[in-house]
Amino acid sequence: MSNHGSREEKPASPFKQPRAVWAVAFACVVSFMGIGLVDPILKTLAGQLDATPSQVELLFTSYLVVTAVCMLGTGWISSRIGPKRTLIAGLVVIVVFAALAGSSSSIGEIVGFRAGWGVGNALFIATSLSVIVGSASGGFAGAIVLYESALGVGIALGPLIGGALGSISWRGPFFGVSVLMFVALLATVFFLPKMPKPVRKQKLSEPLTALKYGALRTTSIVGFLYNWAFFTLLGYSPFLMGIDSPIKLGLVFCGWGVLVAVFAVWGAPYLQRRFGTPRSLYANFIFMAVDLAVIGVFPSNHAAVVICVIIARAFIGVNNTLVTTAVMSIAPVERPVASATYGFVRFLGGGMAPLVAGLLVDAFNAHVPFLLATATLIAAAIVLSTAHKALSAADRGEVAQPGVSGLDKLEDADAYPEAETMGNAD
Repeated sequence: MSNHGSREEKPASPFKQPRAVWAVAFACVVSFMGIGLVDPILKTLAGQLDATPSQVELLFTSYLVVTAVCMLGTGWISSRIGPKRTLIAGLVVIVVFAALAGSSSSIGEIVGFRAGWGVGNALFIATSLSVIVGSASGGFAGAIVLYESALGVGIALGPLIGGALGSISWRGPFFGVSVLMFVALLATVFFLPKMPKPVRKQKLSEPLTALKYGALRTTSIVGFLYNWAFFTLLGYSPFLMGIDSPIKLGLVFCGWGVLVAVFAVWGAPYLQRRFGTPRSLYANFIFMAVDLAVIGVFPSNHAAVVICVIIARAFIGVNNTLVTTAVMSIAPVERPVASATYGFVRFLGGGMAPLVAGLLVDAFNAHVPFLLATATLIAAAIVLSTAHKALSAADRGEVAQPGVSGLDKLEDADAYPEAETMGNAD
């Protein structure tokens, strides 16, 4: 099952990067901290602000759904003001709204400010991926590994900082991220060089229009289904662990996030070289489905939940890297467009899942959301199989990327193998 040609060669280290790439990667780490930041304080917020679990889950939903919707406009903005200014604008918005969330007095206010935070998150995340891919040394695959490892480290540090500061006050994590994001803002301003505006101004409709292409639509749906399961686990499992201490919850999710990063950096590339992208993903989706099914069957068994959450780290780390690689390698559009399209669909799944999990528990019991997540992972494997040939071709280096004209040059949804080599869209 090994791949051929250049895929057998030892890949370049993803960590030998220019200073500008490290500045953006650091900002990515802090940005992704915002995802898991509230995990250790969910039960504290529910108790101190007199909120139900489903109301608290809106902290994920408002943040991620707004991020998803706003991603549709990131390319339009970036192509007019340039990538660096877009990154800076996103960071400024995050700094302001994270601080406002920390100064809130009700769960409703926090949910609203997390939504504003999501606007900045969208501007930053979609643009940072294309900047790292365009600027990183060591090739496309190394850039994806670096980006996803930043996600893993961010998700690891978020709960740790959230738990440490949350043990003092639930406001602490929000103020903490605001300060760290301000540091990331300074790093971006001073270390990232001025970047030229893209040659072509992107149309506002392009991320949605791009879904007409089968390759991008299929992999985006896979991202939706996988992230539904991922954020069900991330968003609701703290209520099932039987751990009331924010710092202890933070430590659990910190260790979990570190291992997500480890498997993203080393596990995913190894499996991709050894078995190929589609087969590696099939196996990971199925194994993760079994893991979540155990939680679904035994949600009241605290030890089983904690063990399954820890085991899930391996599958999540591999999946994060390989699903993103799959999207960006076979999408028949420019990478900034593909990033926005995939981000929109991906974060819709991630944003809806915690809210639906809370509502399903209120209406039925804790079995249902995790069994639903199990089903979405099985569905992800089935949907992915329809793009098996394209992914295998990408593994062999047989799928080229489109040029700067993007959607305008691609008239046939199945024509992406003949597309031109990608130009510098940044």
